[in-house]
Amino acid sequence: MSAGATGSIAVDAMGGDLGPAEVVAAVKLALHRHHRLNPIILVGDERLLNPLLAHAGLERSRRLSVVHAPEVITMDDKPMVALKRKKDSSMVRAIELVKNGEASGVVSCGNTGALMAGGTLRLRTIEGIARPALAAIVPREGGHLVLIDAGANPDARPEHLVHNAILGSHYCRVMLGIPNPRVGLMTIGTEEGKGNALSTETHGLLGRVGDIINYAGPIEGFHVFIEHVDVVVCDGFVGNIMLKSWESLVKFFSGVLREELRANPLRAAGAWLSKGAFNALKERINPERYAGAPLLGLRGNILKAHGSSSRHAIESAIVAADEIIKAELNRHIEADLAQINARLTAPV
Repeated sequence: MSAGATGSIAVDAMGGDLGPAEVVAAVKLALHRHHRLNPIILVGDERLLNPLLAHAGLERSRRLSVVHAPEVITMDDKPMVALKRKKDSSMVRAIELVKNGEASGVVSCGNTGALMAGGTLRLRTIEGIARPALAAIVPREGGHLVLIDAGANPDARPEHLVHNAILGSHYCRVMLGIPNPRVGLMTIGTEEGKGNALSTETHGLLGRVGDIINYAGPIEGFHVFIEHVDVVVCDGFVGNIMLKSWESLVKFFSGVLREELRANPLRAAGAWLSKGAFNALKERINPERYAGAPLLGLRGNILKAHGSSSRHAIESAIVAADEIIKAELNRHIEADLAQINARLTAPV
């Protein structure tokens, strides 16, 4: 098997909860459904991968290559310790492929802390970006929005949140096709001065760059799921709580709805008649549709998928990585970043 390096996507085959078989199945789906997809480099233990590739009929694919990496960083490993001791792990080797220019992006279901630390230490941030941020796509009224930061940087400063606004805006343009996304700053009130010192100072800085970022102002929690903004900016502490609370709430309501619809035969008959509507609702809130959360702001593209991701979720993350690479996301981020940092450092 051979695959070109430029634009290639390195896929960590070993880090997910469901094992390399599910990753190979995802790669097969991605290659068969997306004929213009960049080449894939599958990184992992060849002794396990080669039989799986043969079974999937991918052993002679010209769009796929394998890089041998016998070690695995597990979910229980401490990130910094694992990065030092497991240099021949699938995750580290995948990141190194990007660092060396042999790939343009990484997709991994592995240890989140190790992936973020490894990406940051080996790829470094874009010049002018102090901290990378995780972006997540969340359903809302009328479509979807980008939530950033979803957990990478819990102790943020105002300039970090301004950078998050740039990163989130460009990611929104690429993934959601919104040309001039509206950016909202998450706080506890929309009145002037409402919130903590971080939100108040960030609001002032975003107001100074409103001609570069389409800043819609501060927003509250009840604005998130209505069609009010396209990018929600916050620190990683708030964003991670928001994202996990939303995921938990979806599971809760799904379980309650299922229980109530099965409570008696009449309700069950009504549920059967409404099957089309329920299927449409399930698709609208399907987390596998935008399964990869990119770590934005690095000199390379890294997408983190859930550890328990199915083949369809991993396929979605691979396709997202492909779209980011083709859109040259970092080049556009750098252009806006230079303007904004110059503006913010100039005398008021």
